[in-house]
Amino acid sequence: MAGKLTLIVELVTVLGAATVGGHLANRLGQPLLLGYLLAGAVVGPAGLKLITTEGNIQVLAEIGVALLLFVLGVEFSFKDLLRLKTIAFGGTTLQILLTTLLGGGLTYLTGWVDSIPKAIFLGAVLSLSSTAVVLKSLIERNEVQTTHGQVMLAILIVQDLALGVMLAVLPALTQPPETIGLAIGFAVFKASLFLVGALLAGRWFIPWLIRWMAQSESQELFLLGILVLCLGIALLASSLGLGIAMGAFVAGLMISNVEYADHALDRILPMRDVFSTLFFTSIGLLIDPAFLLQNSRELLGLVAISMLGKAAIVTPVVRLFGYSLKTSLMVGLGINQIGEFSFVLASVAQAQGLFSSRLYGLAIGTTAITLLITPFTLKSIPYWLTWLEQWPLIDAILHSNRLSHQWNGTEKLTGHVVVAGYGRVGKTLVRMLYFQGYQILVIDNNEAALQTLRERNIPYLFGDASSQIVLEKANLATAKAMAITLPDPLATRLTLKRALSLAPDLDITVRAHVNSEIDSLYQLGAQEVVQPEFEAALEMGAHLLLKLGDSTFDVQQMVHRYRSGRYRDILPERAEYWGASNLELALEGLQRNWYVVQADSPLLGRTLAQAQVRRLTGATVMAIERNKKLYRYPTGDALLELGDRLLVVGNDKEHRAFLALLEGNL
Repeated sequence: MAGKLTLIVELVTVLGAATVGGHLANRLGQPLLLGYLLAGAVVGPAGLKLITTEGNIQVLAEIGVALLLFVLGVEFSFKDLLRLKTIAFGGTTLQILLTTLLGGGLTYLTGWVDSIPKAIFLGAVLSLSSTAVVLKSLIERNEVQTTHGQVMLAILIVQDLALGVMLAVLPALTQPPETIGLAIGFAVFKASLFLVGALLAGRWFIPWLIRWMAQSESQELFLLGILVLCLGIALLASSLGLGIAMGAFVAGLMISNVEYADHALDRILPMRDVFSTLFFTSIGLLIDPAFLLQNSRELLGLVAISMLGKAAIVTPVVRLFGYSLKTSLMVGLGINQIGEFSFVLASVAQAQGLFSSRLYGLAIGTTAITLLITPFTLKSIPYWLTWLEQWPLIDAILHSNRLSHQWNGTEKLTGHVVVAGYGRVGKTLVRMLYFQGYQILVIDNNEAALQTLRERNIPYLFGDASSQIVLEKANLATAKAMAITLPDPLATRLTLKRALSLAPDLDITVRAHVNSEIDSLYQLGAQEVVQPEFEAALEMGAHLLLKLGDSTFDVQQMVHRYRSGRYRDILPERAEYWGASNLELALEGLQRNWYVVQADSPLLGRTLAQAQVRRLTGATVMAIERNKKLYRYPTGDALLELGDRLLVVGNDKEHRAFLALLEGNL
């Protein structure tokens, strides 16, 4: 009886450990993947020995791999890639080849692997990055729509797509040297034949089959049919020597354009999450801390090859395709880890006999370490780049671009409106201003998006709007107004701060991304801050109130009251909004320092408005600490008292000027 219950016991143990590990990782701000890996290590042979690597869990983990790749195929979008097709396909291909060459070459020369096929396979494992971890970090930091975020995702998607090619071709490396060329050619032929068959079936047979399953109007039968289709095609690919993962990915591609694809994805996702959790936890079963400690030299070497080597490759590759050095650095340092699909590739290498248990263990350990470091790396990059941008020469280098920086004639503009950011919001705003007959100057670093401006002969500056050099070319001193619609919160704050340092009286309207930014942007000098979600709610509310019979005057007064009050009356969770953590978030990327108001300071007894801090120094007082109480975002009528601690933001020059003002030397 005990033997019959073995699978259930293993399943409960692994999923229970994964739940606890994932919860702890989530509370610590780490990717769930790391929690699953560590949970597997705890209950595995190197830990509590509750699970062995020989059990049925490995079979269920294979299903997890198949479903993982199947969902990737369903979600794959050529439309998203075509927007950045040059860097996506050309740049990623170059990156994979160079990383494979670097990783495989170094490990072969150092003797960590004893054959070229093993070196190539290991290099391929190191070439893939983590879509899940990077995407999660970008979403948390609201950077998905930024230039570096879009380039990262484009490269990551093509890397995931390249996994299918690797799974088809790389197993041929197990053949003897004299027949390896023939084996690779035959593998390519089989893969091509399989893909052609899949393409034809996806065009003629699969849509009919899925419609037939959907006509049953039974969710259970539809789910079973999708599951059988996925695993059936995966088994067919495996029988052809292409691997289960490759087959599952192709199965996903086959239904990705079918009208029921979204419904199929919705049905399969819960199962995917459970089985893929089993897969990642089963990988953790193989982690042996004692083994990693004994092989620490090789482990650190592989981590260095991956993180430093890949960053050194990706940065110039992105730069080669016309992006600024700043964007290139952010992409290079953002995708320099080893991804979750490297596990799949490493598992195939071990199954083919190319990876020994020692090499496989090193690959798993390297992946876990790089995934652990990645969130911290992504969070720290903006701070380092902001610090470097303080020096004009470095700032010019970081924002330089091989492409032309501006449309001829921008130096003659006067009385114009500057729009920083030509994304979805920026494009709509530019169209409104254009049809109203206003002179416009657009600042953006997306070369493809600027084509429309060229066609309409609208002046633009190509570059990062937060760059001091780019802003100096925008003739802000002669501009009528400015709108900042950038998708990056840090770039928004820097652009606002630097624009006002060049034109202190410029009327600037800013788009806020989250609630916590509203008051900080006002405090930094914005004349108007617009929060798109609140504006949508106000417009919907106004429409409903008018339909319900409220007078137009009353509705207009209500909307005006909410806007003039900076949305405070409708802010959700106001207690959290005023928390210190949100102040820190609002100041992220800005230089700040604390100053104390002494008895001999000329600011003593004066309000902030009377002191004219921003006009005289360019700096901004973001908070006042008095009697152990913190008053955030003080208004102009805030009176400065003896012993007040002032939290001030600004660059080095502005901080020096504020200190001189505080001490009466200005």
